[in-house]
Amino acid sequence: MTVRKVRTRFAPSPTGYLHIGGVRTALFSWLYARHTGGDFILRVEDTDAQRSTEESTRQILDAMLWLGLDWDEGPFYQSKRLDLYREYIHKLVDQGKAYWCECSPEALEAMRSQALEKGDKPRYNRTCRHKGLGPGPGRVIRFATPGNGATSFDDQIKGRVTVSNEELDDFILLRSDDMPTYNVSVVIDDALMEMTHVIRGDDHVMNTPKQIQLYKALGSPLPVFGHVPMVLGKDRTRLSKRHGATSVTAYKDMGFLPEAVVNYLVRLSWSHGDQEIFSREELIEFFDIGDVGKSAAVFNPEKLLWLNHHYIKTGDTARLAALVPEFLELKGYPVPDREYLQKVVTDVRERTKTLEEIVDFGDFYFTEKEPPAELRRDFFKPDLALAFGTLVEKLRTVDPWEHAGLEEAVRGVLEETGLKFKILAQPMRVALTGKTVSPGIFEIMATLGRDRVLDRLSRAHACMRGS
Repeated sequence: MTVRKVRTRFAPSPTGYLHIGGVRTALFSWLYARHTGGDFILRVEDTDAQRSTEESTRQILDAMLWLGLDWDEGPFYQSKRLDLYREYIHKLVDQGKAYWCECSPEALEAMRSQALEKGDKPRYNRTCRHKGLGPGPGRVIRFATPGNGATSFDDQIKGRVTVSNEELDDFILLRSDDMPTYNVSVVIDDALMEMTHVIRGDDHVMNTPKQIQLYKALGSPLPVFGHVPMVLGKDRTRLSKRHGATSVTAYKDMGFLPEAVVNYLVRLSWSHGDQEIFSREELIEFFDIGDVGKSAAVFNPEKLLWLNHHYIKTGDTARLAALVPEFLELKGYPVPDREYLQKVVTDVRERTKTLEEIVDFGDFYFTEKEPPAELRRDFFKPDLALAFGTLVEKLRTVDPWEHAGLEEAVRGVLEETGLKFKILAQPMRVALTGKTVSPGIFEIMATLGRDRVLDRLSRAHACMRGS
């Protein structure tokens, strides 16, 4: 028996942004393909003409690329394959596996009401199944589902799933507007694209028995299904905006790193021992869809922030520096050269968790800001004027302008004045940064450079002197 090469897919609908839950499904599908040496296919299910937009499609593709979820084939667009779906649907009619239905919306509603009155499931009663109808105004094509027996499949995550065929309706394949429906379009695509594994959210579980019947009707081999559990908010309700951002691009815009988002999302319902931090190579090596848990996962923004902080602290400074200008421009700050940005990143990353925080916390590196009046009052004391004057003069002689020489100059001032370091350091910090919390004084001075440091300390000195 020939073993087929693994082929997985991600098939988003471009009716809005790419949701956290959708991204995790895409990630699982991508990882399984990469783990097995298979192919990952991207398909855009854009048949909902009223809600699908080019902007949503672009955002989805951009988010996938940002996360590094590259695809081997596609993107394929269902809107360009409609005639193909219609061809297969009509073949099913010709083979007696589907039929035309003329029942009006009013007639269908009456059927549902009667079924509910009897305590039955509200579904189509197959009135038109044996009428031998052809096409006509307002008519649809329905699939002739088997009326007895059961449909079973082995889900890679949920295990054995069995549904009585009596639960399956004669569902619509082609609507009265000549548009194919979701279930048939998906099956035709997955069959023709030779999908071996369909990994998707567990909100599709009840579609699977219908789709299995369609695979059989088309004479196509069944893929292996894996339905991943939902992602919930902390209150264990469906993840929504009230729990925080649910869009992947929103996290990009807030300054999260793609490796942090990937690392966090893969840990929602999947684990590898007690390991928390994974390189991409480790994820590909360790991941198996069979290890995904059955229970819904709870999205924790604080844990994602913790992971992002880890990647900020340990990331390549040159790469991080290359990502900062976008956030500087949003604030209207000038963008310095890359070497300067690397020094800034090195200084502040222990205290910042996102790229946006690097700019907010380190704003004094990029713009001149007068310390607030209350800080000038509290720290620029007249009795420090003499010491600050000595400090400025000593710093003028430092060459080269580096950490060691700067520290030596400050120590010299402390020896001359008898002051303790903390008495001099906090006014220096406020003068240089406009804040009481910052990176180390000498790191700041080395990065800001001679001119900025002397200018800011001189202004503080003038304030102490009352001039």
